Amino acid sequence: MQSGDVLVIVAILLYFIVVLTIGFIYAKRSNSSTSEYFLGGRKVGPWFTALSAEASDMSGYLLMGLPGLAYFSGAADAGWTAVGLAIGTYLNWKLVAKRLRLYTERAGDAITLPAFYSNRFHDTKNAIGTIAAVIILIFFAVYTGSCFVTCGKLFNALFGWDYSLMMVLGALIVFLYTMVGGYLSVVATDFVQGCLMFFALVVVIVGSIVSASGIDNTVAFLSDIPGFLSMTASAVPALDASGSQIVDGGAPVFGDPASYGILTIISTLSWGLGYFGMPQVLVRFMGIRDENEVRTSRRIAIVWVVISMASALAIGLIGRYLLPSQLLTHSAAENIFIVLSQMMLPSFLCGLVVSGILAASMSSASSYLLITGSSVAENIYRSLFKKDATDDAVLIVSRITLAVVLLFGIAIAWDENSVIFTVVSYSWAGLGASFGPLTLFSLYWRRTTKQGAIAGMITGAATVLVWHNFVKPLGGIFGIYELLPAFLLGCLAIYVVSKLTPEPDQSVLDTFDHYMDEPNAGGRNMDDRILEGGLDPED
Repeated sequence: MQSGDVLVIVAILLYFIVVLTIGFIYAKRSNSSTSEYFLGGRKVGPWFTALSAEASDMSGYLLMGLPGLAYFSGAADAGWTAVGLAIGTYLNWKLVAKRLRLYTERAGDAITLPAFYSNRFHDTKNAIGTIAAVIILIFFAVYTGSCFVTCGKLFNALFGWDYSLMMVLGALIVFLYTMVGGYLSVVATDFVQGCLMFFALVVVIVGSIVSASGIDNTVAFLSDIPGFLSMTASAVPALDASGSQIVDGGAPVFGDPASYGILTIISTLSWGLGYFGMPQVLVRFMGIRDENEVRTSRRIAIVWVVISMASALAIGLIGRYLLPSQLLTHSAAENIFIVLSQMMLPSFLCGLVVSGILAASMSSASSYLLITGSSVAENIYRSLFKKDATDDAVLIVSRITLAVVLLFGIAIAWDENSVIFTVVSYSWAGLGASFGPLTLFSLYWRRTTKQGAIAGMITGAATVLVWHNFVKPLGGIFGIYELLPAFLLGCLAIYVVSKLTPEPDQSVLDTFDHYMDEPNAGGRNMDDRILEGGLDPED
């Protein structure tokens, strides 16, 4: 092992020590109750809320998936995806964050998303919460696997170490600090990881521009690749029988660009719809200390997201100029961030920067594990099987669930040729279509019924499964991202079934009519506080 590798390892070990230490610091407080373990007692400030929400959302696809997509097929696919995600991030913070924070407290002080859905409709049989928990279990297990893929690819690309071994090691570390420290440790580590991810992106993009001797040379080179810099066409690498890009005379070969029409653009922008149903983001809204701090969190989150995604996209594009024929498969292309870091940075700094990749995957995986554990323990075990279960018993079931999801995620991640972006897109669609329409209807339409809520969740999840596996392969107009038709059909199902079923009980309607009244405002409603100048009408 070279001395440079040793310094990289030292930097990564320091990162591991920090996140594990944070987990143990918060262990005692987090284990005091299920509210503390699953939601931090609703005491998280705006900075931690913002960076935790975005770090847990931007999993390995920010530092590996998105740059890899840009490197392999150019600006259009990655660019429109980034635009859709930026818009979705803003709208989610603007339309959902404050309302969800208030409503979850009004609706039985719900500490999980499935519990909120059940409490929102006074579902005493917990059918809504159980279905939601099962959906979370299915899609988050897949999502968790994508994060473990990132860990394995990182160490394999850096040191040539065995992919499977390093993937399992990374998974076990995530499992350990999530199990011990709960929500507060996840939020605190996410804050550190969000800062580290931002630092890593800025360092590598600046270094890439310097290595390319400016933007002009890069643009001139990439402009010669058909469709590579276009936002209305996608570059098409010419592949051999093994799926690797053909290289001729040291230069990568591309075919005629594929059209990127308005339908494809809309389909790609629809990534932003997923935010309305992402439990790992929505739970951050539920846990913020004060609903009036949402506006501050929103501004922090938007700045972080826009700069981070723009940098990730640029790294992929510039990487194609600097290393035109080195990464010849889509899976290998997702290592472009790692390879550039090794090229440009001193060993220790490289170790800190690539720890940003671990930060991205581990922050997301820990959130997925915690949310899945809380959903199963609270909304299946306590609600269905043992209503008088103690907090200690619920925590035990939660940790057993963490272990099961850990093993399932490892099984999904075992194939080292997995493409992170593909795995993430499937789970993103499933969660977004299942919960996105229901979240919006729950917060904005009082006439939504329990039957409509169930129909919307099932329709969204089923459409993703059917469209992805059977309809999308037909191509043409059916080749759109499955989230778009599934989200629209989920909305339609909620509306139609709610209209066909009896209006909710008056108690449900009364809670809806008053949930936006400030709980901490001494009984005064929003209009009173606006008149008194105590609240910005924009929020």
